[in-house]
Amino acid sequence: MNFIYKTATQQDIDILVTTRIEVLRAANKLADQVDMSEVAAQSRDYYEKALKDGSHTAILVYDKDQIIGAGGISYFRVMPTYHNPTGRKAYIMNMYTNPAYRRKGIAYQTLNLLVADAKNKGIDAISLEATEMGRPLYEKFGFTGMNDEMELKKSV
Repeated sequence: MNFIYKTATQQDIDILVTTRIEVLRAANKLADQVDMSEVAAQSRDYYEKALKDGSHTAILVYDKDQIIGAGGISYFRVMPTYHNPTGRKAYIMNMYTNPAYRRKGIAYQTLNLLVADAKNKGIDAISLEATEMGRPLYEKFGFTGMNDEMELKKSV
């Protein structure tokens, strides 16, 4: 199958926001009735700024004119360390493939494009948060579990 992989631009923000909400609904098993208007507004603001300043790259995957997949990578900087002297890092997120198109290599190719983008920017410190369904793909690609990272859970 001939799928088209496109790096998103400012003209794609509506599609990116719509796809982001779809990904979040699927990942969090949210019903269509759950209000996502604030997340959509903040996502729009994020994409408008991040696509302009280069702190985010998004890939959209098409089958003819239908969106069938997406993925994104956010770039940021932390204090330099011995293992990461520049402090530059990347975080992959918003990976999604339409269920009818899964198991066709779309997510793997999207991931490959995102990792290549990071490496072209000189960034080797790349991380992501894996769902149970996505974990085998990421492991196949070479991602491994992180033993030392922790997260402060927000209070309920």
